[in-house]
Amino acid sequence: MKLPEKSILLRIFIGESDKYNGKPLYEQIVFKARELNLAGATVIRGILGFGADSRIHSAKLLELSIDLPIIIEIVDTQEKIDTLLPFIDETVKEGLVTLEEVKVIKYKHS
Repeated sequence: MKLPEKSILLRIFIGESDKYNGKPLYEQIVFKARELNLAGATVIRGILGFGADSRIHSAKLLELSIDLPIIIEIVDTQEKIDTLLPFIDETVKEGLVTLEEVKVIKYKHS
């Protein structure tokens, strides 16, 4: 698969404890992106953050949070990202979803 130089980055900010159909939401989003043949997805677990409620979520040892910030990043064409957006709209009840144009320098696999 080759990505065009001008692609779209979909970034989804949610909580680690967010669920969809009883399973972690971040997993369900990645599985849906794979099902739709998007180029790839990465889930990043944050160590500190806060959202709209201004509550701090932290990975400090003495105050272990059970709801750390999660960021899911997916880069693909606008058309492919558009196939995933209805699922994101349906499943992300709290969080932040952003889209931005990115310049792809290299995307290869063997």
